[in-house]
Amino acid sequence: MLITTGKVVGGTIKVDAESFPEGTVVTVLAPEGDETFALDPEEEIKLIAAIAEARRPARLSS
Repeated sequence: MLITTGKVVGGTIKVDAESFPEGTVVTVLAPEGDETFALDPEEEIKLIAAIAEARRPARLSS
């Protein structure tokens, strides 16, 4: 699973062009007030793993 952040600009989500290969289907989760969302157990496991990956320090290739 790949993770990146982006910003909405002119109604379009802009992310680093190198983050995902062309044609990648993405899911966007954006917090809005106190709104919540529900995941099935498999989706929750994937989300927890993705959050853990995002929190790891970036490794620089040499």
